Amino acid sequence: MLDRVASRLAVAALRLPRARTRRITVRRDIALRVRDGVILRTDHYAPDLPDAPTMLIRTPYGRGGPMRLLCRLAAEQGFHVVIQSCRGTDGSGGTFDPFVHEREDGLDTLDWLRRQRWWCGAFGMFGASYQGFVQWALAADAGEELRAMVAVATASTTRDSTYAGESFALDTVLTWVELLQAQTVPWLARQWELKRGQPRLAAALSHLPLVEADRVATGVTVPFFQEWLRHHTPQADYWRSRVFDDRLHLVRAPVAMVSGWHDIFLPAQLRDYAALRALGARPRLIIGPWTHGSPGLFVAALREGLDWLGTHLTTAGTDRAAVPAAGADRSAAGEPADGPVRIHVGGVGGGWRDLPDWPPPAQATRWYLHPQSALRTAAPVPSPPDGFWYDPADPTPSLGGPLLVAQRSGPVDNRPVEARPDVLTWTSESLTGPLEVIGPVQADIHVRSDLEHFDVFVRLCDVDRRGRSWNICDGLVRIDPRRFPVDGSGAVAVTVPMWPVAHRFAAGHRLRLQLSGGAHPRYVRNPGTGEPLGTAITLRGGFREILHEPERPSAVVLPVVHSGSQLVPS
Repeated sequence: MLDRVASRLAVAALRLPRARTRRITVRRDIALRVRDGVILRTDHYAPDLPDAPTMLIRTPYGRGGPMRLLCRLAAEQGFHVVIQSCRGTDGSGGTFDPFVHEREDGLDTLDWLRRQRWWCGAFGMFGASYQGFVQWALAADAGEELRAMVAVATASTTRDSTYAGESFALDTVLTWVELLQAQTVPWLARQWELKRGQPRLAAALSHLPLVEADRVATGVTVPFFQEWLRHHTPQADYWRSRVFDDRLHLVRAPVAMVSGWHDIFLPAQLRDYAALRALGARPRLIIGPWTHGSPGLFVAALREGLDWLGTHLTTAGTDRAAVPAAGADRSAAGEPADGPVRIHVGGVGGGWRDLPDWPPPAQATRWYLHPQSALRTAAPVPSPPDGFWYDPADPTPSLGGPLLVAQRSGPVDNRPVEARPDVLTWTSESLTGPLEVIGPVQADIHVRSDLEHFDVFVRLCDVDRRGRSWNICDGLVRIDPRRFPVDGSGAVAVTVPMWPVAHRFAAGHRLRLQLSGGAHPRYVRNPGTGEPLGTAITLRGGFREILHEPERPSAVVLPVVHSGSQLVPS
């Protein structure tokens, strides 16, 4: 009864189409046995409709709470909804080992679906984050019965996101470890830990060596966390069987991708989009003003997902009219109604845009670092470098940006971190007109360091008329002397790929480039010694110089699609 009431309220709040049926039969804790004998606990939400297609969700996050409501809403729209707990989670047998069993377990689940009397021969997959990774694990082998996928804030590979810039995404990984382990403790104990502000997790994020951080955070040693610390080099064989981007060419199902500008997997998801486009596919792409796990992302994914699955899961008894488009009310939300690519442009005067493809045509414009902390499109001039001391014992903190926890991520005022002596900034003059940038961003930085091992963190900010500095995008690269040789002056040329962007800088605002030696704990601090990731305990500080002379022109490269501003000061 409570589920039915909640679904009615959710339909109204989310502006979903009217339910096709309210008569849903739910079977919980079905024991689905896979090839090695492990039991995977599975729930089935069955609508009283003939020839209804199936939506499959495989998840390590449990089948209750918000997922129960999502499943009922989808079933009321005319789908058999099958939700399954990945092995080792929420009652399923076996041990959870990320990415290892998802292909085989997915194929065995599909075989079980085929044997059900209500199976109509068509299914789609839906899910966010890890629920999306399991889709990619199965997609290449699912055959013609897989008619559509909805991949939300996810990608076919997590290796590059885990070791972004060949550093280590400490906050994301350790927070995820703690989240998974928290599902095994009593509910009241978990609520008490959250109320206290998760002091064990906070202590673990600052703890060295990292091989002990999982135990500090959770009280137990987590095998996959230990393996991720050991197998962190680009050449590691460990990840080859745990990524699925090398099989994208075998995926035939139409794919809808939903993400946010401050999502932790956005760069990897856009690489999937580009790979599918290169193969001739036409995936749907939606990027909004969201963070990983934010409510807005959930709402958009549900609307888009039901629409996409309703469009593509057609059988003899199911057509588009039978499963109404969940995006029918987009106009009421101020969102464009159609288009293969739909993005939200941030900043004053932005809003939703339809594009024929990603990225749109743009003029790559270099904003150079100049003396006196100036950022200009004019060519660099002879000038001494700017410098700062980085101390890993007091690491430059991360502030906002793409993080796993929605409440701490996204745009924030960066003035507190910019006031630190270990952070350099370069700021433009006030814009005389709007400047709109949409597409990939990178920084080309020339840096000289008295240590061979160090990090370069770069962030682009929008400084408003009140002087608040809002982060737009950023990126980090870990410098290893084997990959980054020095030139005759001892400097290293570093290209820092940054998060893609869609932002409109308003007239009167200023652009700011922020540069530092790290962003802890989002990225693990660089100890400066070259010690192994998991066992490093010695912390060595060092001086950095950022060069911006004509021979070594440090700059950020922005994809400008519109400029009403005078870019080159007279």
